[in-house]
Amino acid sequence: MPDQPARTFTLDDILSVTTGRLLSRRHMDGLYDLLSYMTDESLFTHQLPRAADVCGPALLAQHPQLRRVEPPADIDSADLLAWLVSVEREHGEMLPVAPLPVGGWERRNPIEELCDMVGPEKVIVARVNDQEK
Repeated sequence: MPDQPARTFTLDDILSVTTGRLLSRRHMDGLYDLLSYMTDESLFTHQLPRAADVCGPALLAQHPQLRRVEPPADIDSADLLAWLVSVEREHGEMLPVAPLPVGGWERRNPIEELCDMVGPEKVIVARVNDQEK
């Protein structure tokens, strides 16, 4: 992974990874953007949990002030948004994020990884060749 400068991400995207709760206002797009940036890989959906497991601790190491930031378990959507706004006031709406260091992410063939997860008999790979008619 080449050395990349830190890039800023929204706090709600970061907290989605560090808390394990989808708090991003951009929903899954926020997770894809952050985790793909940190791993320097275009992730498939089934790779997101593994990436979050690796990136979550790295994010907390970069921003230790977020270690105890956790939304209340029984909060409703309206109150969750108010909670998120108050957390943004305290910690900022945007924070810099550095990618994982070299060797911090194990690249795997996404199809092979899926086969390992669910069994090869449940994965159908359709090979598409534009030149075949």
